[in-house]
Amino acid sequence: MNKFYVITNKTKDQTLEITYQIKNYIESKGKECCLAVEDMDIPKGTDCILVLGGDGTLIRAARDLYSTDVPMLGINMGTLGYLTEAEVSNIEECLEQLIHGEIHVERRMMLKGVVNEETEDVALNDIVLTRSGTLRVIQFNVYVNGELLNTYHADGVIVSTPTGTTAYNLSAGGPIVEPTAAMIVVTPICSHALNASSIVLSAEDEIILEVGEGRDGGEEKASISFDGENNFELCTGERIFISRAKDVTKLLKLSKVSFLEILRKKMKGN
Repeated sequence: MNKFYVITNKTKDQTLEITYQIKNYIESKGKECCLAVEDMDIPKGTDCILVLGGDGTLIRAARDLYSTDVPMLGINMGTLGYLTEAEVSNIEECLEQLIHGEIHVERRMMLKGVVNEETEDVALNDIVLTRSGTLRVIQFNVYVNGELLNTYHADGVIVSTPTGTTAYNLSAGGPIVEPTAAMIVVTPICSHALNASSIVLSAEDEIILEVGEGRDGGEEKASISFDGENNFELCTGERIFISRAKDVTKLLKLSKVSFLEILRKKMKGN
């Protein structure tokens, strides 16, 4: 790899000390390096995007740079760092691996959501429909390929990629899926039922989430979020159409540590 682009979470590296350390090291090896803080456009021919921050920074970058087809490497300055591959403490060793091409690329599927057949966005982790306003359960109708799957009385519904199954889906009691798999997981949030389990669907299925009626037939309000951001408001009868996104996020892997080992170490005690 010869040409790098660095995206920095400025709340994690306020003085940009680590950012410029990375830039200077790359350039000392005769390679090119541009910073998002200096140039917001990814230069043509970029081989790798380095994302300095935490899981949230990496997820945001994946959404912002959707369809660029440039692989990313996350450098952890956060807490858990489940998605990030490198740590600041071993950054020079990781940069050497990148420069010499000692890498593996993982392709992570994403989801596309179309709200009311108008507004469109993508997510690397999940698309979540939740109640809006008063603290109470509301009714959600879930359709798969046009057929009613179930009606939930719950706080909300999570539609997750395999990558996102270790995030909100896990907290809601959903299953963990190997992150490079191709499938979609639907998990109700605090459902008012005894048999409200997650449903694992094909990556090729189309899912529709619809806001049901409120009590006594009144209008209900809900909120849609993409990876915890870009909230959109929905009312009774309104829908979001969710399907597999056309493009993927490419994450660079430097180590041969397995998914199960990472899961065991990162989730220990959590």
